[in-house]
Amino acid sequence: MPDTISFARGAPSPDLIPLEAVRAATTKALEDDWQKALSYGVGIGHPGLCAWIAERHGLADAGQVMVTNGSLEAGAILFRHLLKPGDRVIVEQPSYDRTLLLLEQLGVEFVPIPLEEDGIDVEAVETALEAGPVKLVHLIPNFHNPAGCTLSEAKRRRLVDLAAEHEFTIFEDDPYRELPFGEDPPPTMLSMDEADRVIHASSFSKTVSPGVRVGYLAGPVGPIAELAKIASENYISPNMLSGSVVLELCRSGALDRNIAEVKVALKERRDALIEALQKHLPSAEFVVPGGGYFLWADLGEGHDTVDLAAKAKQAGAPFIPGTDFMLEGGENSLRFSFASVPPGLIDEGISRIASAA
Repeated sequence: MPDTISFARGAPSPDLIPLEAVRAATTKALEDDWQKALSYGVGIGHPGLCAWIAERHGLADAGQVMVTNGSLEAGAILFRHLLKPGDRVIVEQPSYDRTLLLLEQLGVEFVPIPLEEDGIDVEAVETALEAGPVKLVHLIPNFHNPAGCTLSEAKRRRLVDLAAEHEFTIFEDDPYRELPFGEDPPPTMLSMDEADRVIHASSFSKTVSPGVRVGYLAGPVGPIAELAKIASENYISPNMLSGSVVLELCRSGALDRNIAEVKVALKERRDALIEALQKHLPSAEFVVPGGGYFLWADLGEGHDTVDLAAKAKQAGAPFIPGTDFMLEGGENSLRFSFASVPPGLIDEGISRIASAA
């Protein structure tokens, strides 16, 4: 057994990365698209990739898409453009720690809303709107990081209606949508939006590899053009070579073939993790994720997962404690990334954590 079996980082283990497909796509991109791939671009990124993404989402205009250096950068550009200190921003609890950090750096007023098994508590959102105007609602709708839950279609439609009524922006942060283990998730909020209130973000980090650093924003033409102008003023264009390689993967069908294979592997890992938790930590409570990378477990009162995380790291099975994803609380909770651990190592890893508890 390896010295370290890590459930900490939201990244695939090397055996899930399509090395040969990326190698072939790079060669093809440099044969057929080298002038774009090796030149400066503009703020939208690779225009061919923008067009492919627009078609994937059923959008009428490629001008509704801009490519970025990963989806975290996409969010950072949007936040800096849209928000100022003191703006009220609704965030899920728990939520992605780096998004919370970006928003904190801007000095916004957080409005934390708890998650339920089918996503954010919409009644609590409505109560928050009654208390005062909200500028932005950040949502991770599918196979949530860290919580693993998926936002129901009824809640999506209600949130889109609320955005139109109260004139706030929904940031639909959706990098896991392509990784369901069973039926597809509900339609995107972007596809439901008739009032130009939704900006959708996603990434190829989870469907190709983290190292390609290709993400994107999709939304109304006007706001996307404004954001692309900001991007151009900051860094001229995103990585054009990566964009060209990803476009070749998309056009050739290699992307969809890899998604199909990765979904099978991730489901096997999720199932192995659930079995190991039931065996070694039977008191743990969790929502079974229907896709993605993560499982969020509550160990109950009396557990300190910050202390446990330090002991588990020493035991060679690190994970992230729940406090990292919460504005307050989370001491009894933890996040497992099952994407990073081959199924044959999961039982041993959870056994190490249970022994440290």
